[in-house]
Amino acid sequence: MLIRYLILLSLSLSAASAKVSFKNDIRPILSNHCFRCHGPDEKERKGNLRLDTFEGATKDNDGIKAIVAGNIDESELIYRISTNDAEELMPPKKAGEKLTAKQIELFKQWIKEGGKYEKHWSYQKPIRPPVPKSQEPNNSIKNEIDAFLQEKLTKEGLNPSKEASKETLVRRVSLDLTGLPPSLTEVDSFIKDQSPKAYENLIDGLLAKSSFGEHWARMWLDLARYADSSGYADDPPRTIWAYRDYVIRSFNENKPFNKFTVEQIAGDLLPEPTTEQLTATAFHRNTQTNNEGGTNDEEYRNVAIVDRVNTTMATWMGTTMACAQCHTHKYDPITQEEYFQLFAILNQTQDADRRDESPIIKVMSPDQNKDIQDIEERIKKLETTLSSPNEENLSALNEWESKLNNENNRWKLLENTTATADSGATFELMKDGSFLVSGKEAPTDTYYVQGISPVDKITAVKIEPLTHESLSHWKGPGRKGNFVLNEIELLAGTKSLAKKGQFVRIDLPGNGKMIHLAEVEVLTKSGNVATKGKATQSSDYSDAVATRAIDGNKNGDYNRG
Repeated sequence: MLIRYLILLSLSLSAASAKVSFKNDIRPILSNHCFRCHGPDEKERKGNLRLDTFEGATKDNDGIKAIVAGNIDESELIYRISTNDAEELMPPKKAGEKLTAKQIELFKQWIKEGGKYEKHWSYQKPIRPPVPKSQEPNNSIKNEIDAFLQEKLTKEGLNPSKEASKETLVRRVSLDLTGLPPSLTEVDSFIKDQSPKAYENLIDGLLAKSSFGEHWARMWLDLARYADSSGYADDPPRTIWAYRDYVIRSFNENKPFNKFTVEQIAGDLLPEPTTEQLTATAFHRNTQTNNEGGTNDEEYRNVAIVDRVNTTMATWMGTTMACAQCHTHKYDPITQEEYFQLFAILNQTQDADRRDESPIIKVMSPDQNKDIQDIEERIKKLETTLSSPNEENLSALNEWESKLNNENNRWKLLENTTATADSGATFELMKDGSFLVSGKEAPTDTYYVQGISPVDKITAVKIEPLTHESLSHWKGPGRKGNFVLNEIELLAGTKSLAKKGQFVRIDLPGNGKMIHLAEVEVLTKSGNVATKGKATQSSDYSDAVATRAIDGNKNGDYNRG
């Protein structure tokens, strides 16, 4: 009995001698037994008492303070958790079990030591701890991180695992850094490298590979909710690959994290931002866009801002911000007011819920930029050439201009001119060489004009429509004095080339071959004479008669006549 008592006493003294930790010893008790009624939830809070913050726990509540640092007698909390009065006891019997004697002693010791609250480790500035010094020589300690690992192993009474083989090690590190297994060349090279820097050389080689940035950028792109489509029901493609490439480049360039952060959060606000920095702000454009008809644009614009708030905090702060959208966060130190303060910062964008995804910027690939640079250099050379006077060209230009004395000398009228039309329109040759066309109006018509050229070399043909008093109110051929010209066909030759004939034969030699003709025309001075002839063919079928080849219908649809 004496031995057992001494052992318990020594344990108690040992526990009392250690400083009580709020986050390790006190907060778990408060969380399990007190926060439901005295925690961050404003609606569920009882007695105007909040115990999850130092300010709330030490607040004067009608002359009573739950915690008075250094004084357990004045601390209402100690009285409430240790009293025998069922009406005063906390937590109340209906809310849960009474605290144990050990838990009560922890509270007392903690208050005596100052009752200091500690923030969650993620909200505290990191402090570099001293490197542990191993008491025993150990070949496994090759750097400072190994020293911390060895200290923990020693406390747990464990020994380091046996070092992996080179084959295993090169596979592990390759998968970790690039997401890909090593090549046979990389494995052989690492195995053969017996230098002290063999592992260092392996790491440097893997870090230099483009696959390093591609592999680790995937983690960041997942946080940034990157996708090549816009989401929701339609989920159309989205052209935002330039942001993906920016992230990959940043990892491969080992860009400082503070610069990486500023460029994505507010790259457009930097002085004279580069295309790279503007592209980085596409972090905020990875939100979904609803292109479905009938949606409310303002509603989905706000949905996008909410997504930006939550994603920005989750990516950089590693915390869930969404809870504070509806109420002050119950588990993280974020109020609803702070949520909408951040919301207001991001509620400055020009985008909306629309199909064109604007505003956008043009971003070229490296190959495209090179092509653009080459083209711009060629343009500069050509501009230089064209802007410099060329005496030979200037002389030729002056000579050509001197020959163009006036408009009358440039154009020559056809001689011995005649004209006909498919519609049978009448052509009256006027004194000035023009034709006055009259007769029944046709929806469409083809005019045939023949004559002798007064020049040997024809370089241009000019058709000039003229007005006449006898025509419509507008003095032109159409309803408002206009007409539409669809096609011009020019046939030129000499009299010696003229041929006389009675037949026109179209032949396609060979078995199994077939000719499809919409119309055959034989043009003379008087127009198309084929319509007055007779058409035959060597073979046909019941619905393909030869007469259709000369019926004057050139639109390809013989049913329309």
